[in-house]
Amino acid sequence: MLTGCGSQTKPNGTITVMSANDQELTTPPIAAARATVAPAATSRPQASSAVQRSIWFLEHMQDVVAITVGLILIVLAAVLLVSGIVDFADGADGKISGAAPLLLDRVLLVLILVEIVHTVVLSLRAHRLVAQPFIVVGLIAVIRRILVVLTPGSRTSVSAPELGLLIGMVAVFVAGLIAVSVFEKSER
Repeated sequence: MLTGCGSQTKPNGTITVMSANDQELTTPPIAAARATVAPAATSRPQASSAVQRSIWFLEHMQDVVAITVGLILIVLAAVLLVSGIVDFADGADGKISGAAPLLLDRVLLVLILVEIVHTVVLSLRAHRLVAQPFIVVGLIAVIRRILVVLTPGSRTSVSAPELGLLIGMVAVFVAGLIAVSVFEKSER
């Protein structure tokens, strides 16, 4: 790189630059033209300030909505958990074998809500939608349904085709989770 102390353009288009050690260096007109092209000439034009303000406003409103949804989900999860524990301890559903599936159902529902809140937090941090938490929520929901149906003392029954479909959904969700994990690792 040349550190010039001064430069001069001659009538034939060449540029003469005086280097730090007082040597005269000349640059042909084509190279001089390339050197004087401003990088800003190749950049995209900036959006108007009204559009930028609108985008800023929409992004912040999206954050406000996401935070509100997250807070509501946390309150709902806490209420469901406390309600499930109180109902289980109270014995309102009779024997423990009858109350356990209901408590399990509520605890798994709380876990689903917590995973959705986690997805909202990830969305707020990265400002992009991440697929992995949605797959986990679906997987938990299917496992919840299987556990509630197959728990002894459960009042819910399921047909063989529905149970087969639920097991197939678990396999699909696990395969999707593996595929997303492999894809995200290959991106890094």
